[in-house]
Formats: sequence, C-alpha cells, structure tokens
Amino acid sequence: MSLKRVVVTGLGAITPLGNNVPDTWKAMLNGVSGSAEITSFDTSKYKTKFACEVKNFNVKDYLDRKEARKLDPYAQYGIISADEAIRDANLNLDSLDKDRAGVIWASGIGGLDTFTDEVGKFVTGDGTPRFSPFFIPKMIVDIAAGHISIKHGLRGPNYATVSACASSAHSLADAFNLIRLGKTDVFVTGGSEAAITSAGVGGFNAMHAISTKNDDPKTASRPFDKERDGFVLGEGGGAVIFEELNHALERGAPIYAEVVGTGMTGDAHHMTSPHPEGEGARKSMKMAMDEAGINPEEIDHINTHGTSTPLGDVAEIKAIKKLFDDHAFNININSTKSMTGHLLGAAGSVEAIATILAVKHDQVPPTINHSTDDPEIDNNLNLSFGEKAISRKTNFALSNTFGFGGHNATLAFKKYTE
Repeated sequence: MSLKRVVVTGLGAITPLGNNVPDTWKAMLNGVSGSAEITSFDTSKYKTKFACEVKNFNVKDYLDRKEARKLDPYAQYGIISADEAIRDANLNLDSLDKDRAGVIWASGIGGLDTFTDEVGKFVTGDGTPRFSPFFIPKMIVDIAAGHISIKHGLRGPNYATVSACASSAHSLADAFNLIRLGKTDVFVTGGSEAAITSAGVGGFNAMHAISTKNDDPKTASRPFDKERDGFVLGEGGGAVIFEELNHALERGAPIYAEVVGTGMTGDAHHMTSPHPEGEGARKSMKMAMDEAGINPEEIDHINTHGTSTPLGDVAEIKAIKKLFDDHAFNININSTKSMTGHLLGAAGSVEAIATILAVKHDQVPPTINHSTDDPEIDNNLNLSFGEKAISRKTNFALSNTFGFGGHNATLAFKKYTE
C-alpha cells in the first residue's frame, strides 16, 4: 500500500513563556526564561523553591466555571491548547468527517494536583472516605483525550500515551502513523502536564533530579553547561493538528511543515539514567531519518531533549556525534528547555512546536544560560548558545524526547513543498 503524506496544519500551546503559540514563540526567539519562584504553594521547607509555572492564567477566561471545576489543571491546559490548535488550523467542525478525526493526548503523570489534594484531605481527616465523585475522572491520564474528543465530537481513535517525558512525542508519532496508514484524516495530538505541586517538587527533590539554584532561578536551566545541576520543572500543554496532505489541500488549510519520520526505541539500561553512550537516542534519531528517507547530512537542526542534567546532556551529545560524525558540527543544536523548563509529558509536543516553527521560519531559538564549557561536551558543536534566535535555512529538523524508563522518541520534520 502507498503511505499517505502527513502535514502540520495547526498549533496550540500554553507554556511558562506564554498562554498561546505566538507569545511562546516570540519569547523563545528572544531568549526569555520562564523560571521564577513558585507561587502555587509554600516552598519554605523545600530544597527547590522555583519552577517554570504558567503565568497570568485564569481558567475562567477559557472555560465555564462549572466545567473547569471538574478538570485537573493538566486537563485544562490540554483542552485550552487543543482549542487554539483547532482554530489555528481553520478546521470547520461542521463539515469535518468526525469519524475520521481523532485525539491522541499524552501526560506523563496526569492529575497530580487532584491526587495530592484528595488524598491529603483524607489522610488529615477522621478516616471517613469523603472523596469527590470527580476524583478518579479528574486524575486519570487519559481523561484529557476524552474531554477534547467529547467537546469537538471527534469519533476517530481516542486514547492517551504514557512514557514519562517522552509521552507527547509518542502521541505525535502514533498520530502520524495512523494517518499515513489511511486509518484517519485528522488528529488533534499533543500533551499536557501540571506537576508543579507540593508532591511533584518534593518527589523530584528526593530523586535529586531538579536544580536547587534558588539564588538565581532564571539561569538554573542551563543545558550543556558545566554548572548544570538538574532540570527545572515546567508545566503547560502543546497541541498539534496532523492532517493527511490531500485532506489539508482540499480545504485550503495552512501548512506549517511536513512530518516525515519517527523513531522510537528503548534504552533497556536503567530506571532513570540514560544509556551512558546514548545508544537508544542514537538509534531513535537514525530510525526517524531512515523512515523519512533522508541522509544525516541533510539535517539542519536538532531540538535536543537537553534537560540540563549531568548525565543526560552528555549522553545525548555523544549520540549526536556518533550518528552524524563530521556533519554534527554543521547542525544547529539547541535546547528550548533552557527557557521553558521541563514540561515532562508535555515536553515532546511543546518542543515539536518549536521545531516546526524553526522549519517554517528558518529561525532556531537559542540555548540560553551558558556560562562555563563542560569538558565532557564538545563545544566546537553549534549548541546555539546565546540570548537570541539564530537565522538558519532549515529544511530538515529533528526533535528528541527521552523519558524515565529508557523511553526514546524522535520526530522528523521537513519544510513543506508540493
């Protein structure tokens, strides 16, 4: 059978940098940090007192008050970013064949705020189980996909992907594959996360996974820098409309880029640490390029997983150097997590949006906060250090996302041409 071509026709986001895609993209191009002191709970007893929170957000500006009460913040972010993407794609829901339009939505954790609140009230109470009837449906990871589907009447494939920090990259990969196999025409896909809670920060502190640079939160996320000491926790959501090419052309849809390949591998190495030589990451990138039918020398840009962790950054750079050899030095490599922080299950979709826009506009966002070279990282590579975007003709780009458990996913995008 002949495989269908898949294009990107809509984008939506709510991030620590902005509550929509234009504001988020503008902040990325200008090297803005989304990190600041946590405002959502008292951090006086916590090792880490900062994160990349969503800012100036009032759910009542987007959703009915009664509806919002039934939703964990992660689902709110999902619905709101999906709404923006649908508008951006100019999807006419009245004329759309909704049996061939689906939703694949990801979250690494789901309703952590709801879980913390409900269980906390039970533990501190008199033992009587006074749980909200919305406790379970607010908490479960798949419910955002369900709400998006219900709101817009989309009756195609509908489910969630969960693979820690690779979750939403896997959701995009699944959507791509189902469209090109001819099983559906349109997908609303992406991911959302809201883990900046007392339990979320406390849990990651216990793992020594997040930065403790409380004296200067804005520079704490510093991928590839010698002084990095862990990632900065972020929150939000990113939504992408994937569409079969002819379906998009027939309705005159805007086209941002073409999706041309995916790679998905497992490290089979360690619960939280990457393979030290980045073998899973290397194979994931190679698989995406092989599927796209492109040579390593054609890649112009890689948006790395680049979490700002001591082990992860080194392993990913090793993977890139081994796979691309001398061409690695010609690629604009960056990490937008230096600005957004790590959105966990939403990272893959938000970073895919940044990569898609880099392809569309030939602008690569910077990797901010670099001050000290790491001898374990080859700084002859173009790691896009600085505070402003870099102009770069970008025909092919990769977006990497890796998760606890050894989950690796790579998405390959191409500048759209007929």
